[in-house]
Amino acid sequence: MSKTYYRSIWISDMHLCSRDCRVEHLLSFLEHTKCEYLYLVGDFIDVWQLRRRWYWPQSLNNIIHRVLAKSRKGAKVTYIPGNHDELFRNFAGCEFGGVKIRMKVVHITADGRRLLVMHGDEFDVIVQCNKWLALLGSAAYDYLVLLNRVLNVFRRRLNLPYWSLSAAIKRKVKNAVKYVGSFETAMVREAKKQNVDGIVCGHIHCPVIKDIDGLLYCNTGDWVENCTAIVETVEGDIKIVNWLDEWDEKTPPPAEVEEEEHADLSELLVTVQ
Repeated sequence: MSKTYYRSIWISDMHLCSRDCRVEHLLSFLEHTKCEYLYLVGDFIDVWQLRRRWYWPQSLNNIIHRVLAKSRKGAKVTYIPGNHDELFRNFAGCEFGGVKIRMKVVHITADGRRLLVMHGDEFDVIVQCNKWLALLGSAAYDYLVLLNRVLNVFRRRLNLPYWSLSAAIKRKVKNAVKYVGSFETAMVREAKKQNVDGIVCGHIHCPVIKDIDGLLYCNTGDWVENCTAIVETVEGDIKIVNWLDEWDEKTPPPAEVEEEEHADLSELLVTVQ
């Protein structure tokens, strides 16, 4: 199987344990790509969902094994927990199976630029000051995604392409647009404070690369609706990969990886809770 090589890959908001995670798309992406640096930029495991109901099919173990396999083959893997998997922040500074857990890091691109990498919920006032409101918003988003899934079932029957209801709402609703803009401004302000050339973050599920006040702002998107990643080429160019565009229904699913001696992350979750 041919694989596309990137110097660096940033993915976030996979929300494993959520039934709306695009598990097969994520498995396919991990199988078809190689990299020197892999950053998991928060909300990798959706612990909020896991606490509501236990959901851990074998496909999630396959994703964990894919990540560990990349580490064994030489990729430098860094896991930056977000708000949905914040319990792993207790392990910041540790390393498991070759995966480093950090709160934030600075990545140096091939062309010498310094990029701050962090999840971004630290600059979300709702998450930091109104945890109950954040949980309510998360539940509302889950129902929105469910509605979106039903809507796209009918669109497929009409041979229409995938359409994101929540993305459309974010683009059109004034308060949502204002929220996204405020988040981007706060992230760029932090990048300036850290004296870097740009920032790569996640959290708000809005994939984009753009210049803000002379700094590079990159949001990785998510693997619930958009199936996007930020990648760096060997020359140091930064771009978005949309796996929905590259997803091929006729491609056979990746072969099962061999079982490793590492414990499944589901066992770790039971231990640390």
